[in-house]
Amino acid sequence: MPYMPVTESMFLFAETREQPMHVGGLQLFVPPEGTSASELAEEMVERFTASSDVHPRFRRRPASPASLFGLVAWTHDDEIDFDYHVRRTVLPRPGRIRELLRYVSLQHSALLDRNRPMWEAHIVEGLADGRVALYTKIHHSLVDGVSALRLLERTLTADPDDRTGTAPWDPRLFRSSRTRTEDSDAASGAGFSIPGVSALTGALGGAVDVTRQVMGVGPAAARIAWTALTDPDIAVPFQPAPKTILDVPVGAARRFAAQQWETSRLREVSGGLGITLNDVIVAMCSGALRSYLIDRDELPEAPLVAALPVSLHSDNSNYGNQITMILANLATNQPDPERRLTTLVKSTRESKRVIRGLSPLQSLAYGAAAIAPLALATVPGFVRYTPPQFNLIISNVPGPSEHLYWNGARLDGVYPVSIPMSGSALNITVTSTAEHVNFGLIGARKELPSLQRLLTHLDTALEELEKLAATEGVSL
Repeated sequence: MPYMPVTESMFLFAETREQPMHVGGLQLFVPPEGTSASELAEEMVERFTASSDVHPRFRRRPASPASLFGLVAWTHDDEIDFDYHVRRTVLPRPGRIRELLRYVSLQHSALLDRNRPMWEAHIVEGLADGRVALYTKIHHSLVDGVSALRLLERTLTADPDDRTGTAPWDPRLFRSSRTRTEDSDAASGAGFSIPGVSALTGALGGAVDVTRQVMGVGPAAARIAWTALTDPDIAVPFQPAPKTILDVPVGAARRFAAQQWETSRLREVSGGLGITLNDVIVAMCSGALRSYLIDRDELPEAPLVAALPVSLHSDNSNYGNQITMILANLATNQPDPERRLTTLVKSTRESKRVIRGLSPLQSLAYGAAAIAPLALATVPGFVRYTPPQFNLIISNVPGPSEHLYWNGARLDGVYPVSIPMSGSALNITVTSTAEHVNFGLIGARKELPSLQRLLTHLDTALEELEKLAATEGVSL
């Protein structure tokens, strides 16, 4: 009976009926020529349930009784009940994306059974456009969001004629050379990582070694404090964010919304304005949130603050939580798109500059300070009466740069389904495929009504940025 490290058990301790702690993903596949959606769904079910050999991670569950030992130790099931874990469903007519998102919303609201390995795979057909969807969810104590996406990508190949596709839990994938990328690729570069709660894990994991952090923490804190005093537009830990409808206690029901945009559109804005692709994504979120809150007459006078996970992985790093967190001023109080973008980009650049000036351990401690309020979110009254440090989490995960296939079925979209929490009722996670940037929005259903309107506002925000990029002389 192996004991859990704190970076795993904390997600079980933090879970309540109102706050499920699983991550998920929605993938859409176009059947190969000559294959119907029903045939592809049947093939997925057969391949997913055929393997009698299952990787140990997918056999793991909390020890019995789950209410006691299951918070501190793991056990493993010898057999997997595939009829329970692998589910095939048909959407009701007319089979629009709306019906698919409604299905994902309902499934993501439900807790995973702690008396079984905590994962599910839902193969969904009945879409009017002929595609087949795969919705998966897995408990955060087993993997973080980046790792979950990697596990799914291991089943895919760049060869459309390959017919050796298998299940994500097939042990052969964990030792095979067929994997598309090395483990470090998904969290590489200057992008932000997924999800926000993974940043809490990584930050706290680095913060526990107090003796190693004592040296240099003082100068680091002084540098951060000086940044806050000399520039009010820069968001740093311990500065209160405005109270909004986003940072409230949440119920268990979820609402999921998703949409993709052509990467070329975002890259034209990025190149035209001299900013990063991440800046474009965050700016789209800023403009959309401003419009959404105006619609509900809930826009605060002070600007919203977003928590942005930042990867600290080196080129040779592997799985694990080496993630910190920066805070970004979204400038939602600025009606002018150019001024809003200028403030936002300045804030993220300065926050990343501060992070670069810290040691890795100091960076983790910085992230712990930024995300710490979420650790207390389940304490009665804390969220309701404590000023927030940030209003939402925005994550960006680099995805595949080429078309990928599962047994000839082309991957047509990947939408992360993350974790809203008390005090952070909305989570926006973005990932990319060969030609698209895919936004996954998950929110508390009752607390954030009409969440899908954010998709329209995201499109409008991108159009505003495109106009700025086309304006002569505008550059950041």
